[in-house]
Amino acid sequence: MSEPLIEVRDVWVTMRGHTVLEAVNLSIYPDDFFAIIGPNGGGKTTLLRVILGLLRPCRGEVRFRGGMSSLGYVPQFRTFDFDYPITVREMVISGRLGRISRLPRRYGSLDRERADEALETMGISDLADRQIRDLSGGEQQRAIIARALVGEPNVLLLDEPTVYVDTPTTLQFYEILDQLRERMAIVLVTHDIGVIPDRITRVACLNRRLYTHDSAEITPDMLEAAYHCPVDLIAHGVPHRVFPDHAGEGGEDA
Repeated sequence: MSEPLIEVRDVWVTMRGHTVLEAVNLSIYPDDFFAIIGPNGGGKTTLLRVILGLLRPCRGEVRFRGGMSSLGYVPQFRTFDFDYPITVREMVISGRLGRISRLPRRYGSLDRERADEALETMGISDLADRQIRDLSGGEQQRAIIARALVGEPNVLLLDEPTVYVDTPTTLQFYEILDQLRERMAIVLVTHDIGVIPDRITRVACLNRRLYTHDSAEITPDMLEAAYHCPVDLIAHGVPHRVFPDHAGEGGEDA
């Protein structure tokens, strides 16, 4: 197996006296399309914030291959102000600001080139001069992802990316992610196990503690451990496997 791009080691986070993350261990590899599922309030967004360096854990650490990794982040849809008067191109190129160290911060030809590439990748080049507020929900979603891609990440982190879009848009969204897998690892977090696509390579359940198998199956023991109650799975069509044992990452029994 290749060296992990990101390693989360024994991470604990406590907020206002409440433990949000407990002894979380996680490795993200270059070929991963990793889904992290779990209930609302289970710590999924907190884990992403720790990986991004926006939140310092009380204990534990996050390590990146070679000392650092280029991260693209797509936050929850509702965190964006789509009424802000900005064009799609302006929104997308703003994702390059973190790569501009000189003052005053001004975009160069490379920044504009990368923005055009991200717009083309997401199939919205023809929308570049439109106001972001005038787009459909699916088009806005593509613009958000283009903004994350413009920084040339090798890991793309997505927080509940399909909550506010319809089913056809969700299907198109996963087709785009499948194409992006050739260029980067993808980590998708969601509370809705019904949106997990068959392209996922690994699944973990997070509810304060992380329960994971190195497989794409969502199993009853994983869900019961994460949701703290029995959970029935309904499978349609293709038979699925249920693991005879269950362990947290690193082999520790969950």
